[in-house]
Amino acid sequence: MSDRGSTLGHSSALFDPLVAAGPVAERVGDGAWFRAMLDFESALAAAQADAGLIDRRHAERIAAVCGEADLGDYDVVALGRAAMGAGNPAAPLVRALTERVEEVDGGAARYVHWGATSQDVVDTAAMLVAARARVPLLSDVAACAEKLAELAAEHASIVQVARTLSQHALPTTFGLVAAGWLSSLGAAADRLRAVRLPVQLGGAVGTLASLGESGTEVSAALATRLGLEEPTLPWHTDRTPVAELAGALGGLAGAVSGVARSIVTLAQTDIGEVAESGPPGSGGSSTMPHKRNPVAAVSALACAKQAPGLVADLLAAMEHENQRASGAWHAEWWPLIQLWRVCGSAVHWLRTSLERLRVDAGRMRENLDRSGGVLLAERITTELAPVVGRLAAHDAVTECCRRALDEGASLAKVLADDPLVGAHLSRERIDQLLDPAGYLGAAPVFVERALEEYRGRQEEPCG
Repeated sequence: MSDRGSTLGHSSALFDPLVAAGPVAERVGDGAWFRAMLDFESALAAAQADAGLIDRRHAERIAAVCGEADLGDYDVVALGRAAMGAGNPAAPLVRALTERVEEVDGGAARYVHWGATSQDVVDTAAMLVAARARVPLLSDVAACAEKLAELAAEHASIVQVARTLSQHALPTTFGLVAAGWLSSLGAAADRLRAVRLPVQLGGAVGTLASLGESGTEVSAALATRLGLEEPTLPWHTDRTPVAELAGALGGLAGAVSGVARSIVTLAQTDIGEVAESGPPGSGGSSTMPHKRNPVAAVSALACAKQAPGLVADLLAAMEHENQRASGAWHAEWWPLIQLWRVCGSAVHWLRTSLERLRVDAGRMRENLDRSGGVLLAERITTELAPVVGRLAAHDAVTECCRRALDEGASLAKVLADDPLVGAHLSRERIDQLLDPAGYLGAAPVFVERALEEYRGRQEEPCG
């Protein structure tokens, strides 16, 4: 393996194009964490200068060294190995940073990492990484939402058979289906957007004793400089910020999974109501030339399905004892990074799938008509019940449905020929009642509600 490959830890040139696709993976990689930790150290020194604890010139020297640094300027492999001795990557990075500041200004070097602890660095870096990774993730979600809004509006009146427990149920519209996808993704994005991302600064045991009476002032200035929330108190052992983030990412992955699974189902050969139309080579099979697999939706599912286990890992790591945990804190890092990777990839692949999606309205109608009208049987019963009684109407229509299915006959003809039904309903009225477009209930209203909600989100800042 190359040196670069070894610095990326769990990356894989073979599998990452599938499970770490899209822009989010880069935002949570080694370079992103490295930059976030240096940004913490730079902002910490500046915040202490704001509070009058250190000379502004020292803070500027520290900031200059941090700002000029790049991942390639440090031996990341050596830092990673040194982390084995310290138990975290912040400690060796702080040492290396201090040595670099020392070369520029020995006085400023004394104030690198002053009053902070390693967990302050890593936790704040996690929140910075989250804030930065959230931007491209929500951007991809917004692109998915835009496409879904288009599908909902364009196909608001395209009738489709609804399926419950994988069986034909009643008519719906593909517009309403797309509107449902749009609503679920929007709600998940709202939750992620609302997740609090607090700065972490507590010092050795969460008291900031080394900063004297200026501890809270420094914490507030640090939060402002980094664009993070100022917490009520340090959260070294209160892992709810991480849990909230994990839950929001897991919820988004679940919403993606629901949409992708539906696309895969509707693209089945036997259903064929949608299809992915990708570039040459996409969706093919290694052995079957005829296959046109919805590979983008499949990839979205593959990524999204990894999220629940990672969320569970992070929830299991919430048990932090005393003032600083032994092991539980360390257990968070990789699941959190990987959760970002798979969620980002899942949304990226869903976006790709939706961009490739082709809707076959003709096939939808064909599948709807396949049952010969029995899907609308309850509407006939409802029409007859006030005249002949609910039970008599139910029994007569049930028998007509049985005969139509057994004989492969048109339900409309069987109903018209039935002594009870035909005596009260004309063939013209039966045909009207069996028209699926006339039995959609509030579907058009729901589509418009979803679109109004979407348009309202468009007017809000993406954050």
